[in-house]
Amino acid sequence: MSLVELVARADVRGLAASGLACLDRCLPLLDGGDDVLRPLWAALAADTADTSGPDWAEELARVRAEVAGLGGPGGTDGDDEAVLLVRGMLSGAPDDRSVPALRAWADACSAAALRVHRLLDPAADPAGPAPLVAGELRRQTAVLELLAAHGPAGVRPALEASTEGRRVLRAVVSRRARGHDARL
Repeated sequence: MSLVELVARADVRGLAASGLACLDRCLPLLDGGDDVLRPLWAALAADTADTSGPDWAEELARVRAEVAGLGGPGGTDGDDEAVLLVRGMLSGAPDDRSVPALRAWADACSAAALRVHRLLDPAADPAGPAPLVAGELRRQTAVLELLAAHGPAGVRPALEASTEGRRVLRAVVSRRARGHDARL
């Protein structure tokens, strides 16, 4: 099943996890710590039928406040398109977890994360997806498949897939910063 089909069929938890995972993998661009989004992941993992609880909105507000003080690598982000895309993912997160709001957010996060990876991929190839972009596409698909197949039990493996992607992007961001420093 394609990524578009998976998003179209995803439930509330799957859509929230999809958007959150995209944001999580791109967080190194804001110099964000690995645990910044953990409370939102925990809210998704709660095995309850009620997914509209206040925990999501409260934790989202806390995360936004924490991330607002973060800059890009080196403490500044200026007009860096990739950093602005990541900030947009977080600001676009819906406070309520309704299917329409989450589907729009998951779609936007998917596109933004793929664009971020395309901007950062040194092997960008106009003829096809570059390795960094292809890896992000695989992770996005894996997250949705895990949630569709396992429900709340799929949150932990989805987080693990996201953590792997975050490590990859952190390495790319680090190389990018070293290259920028060398040019100065």
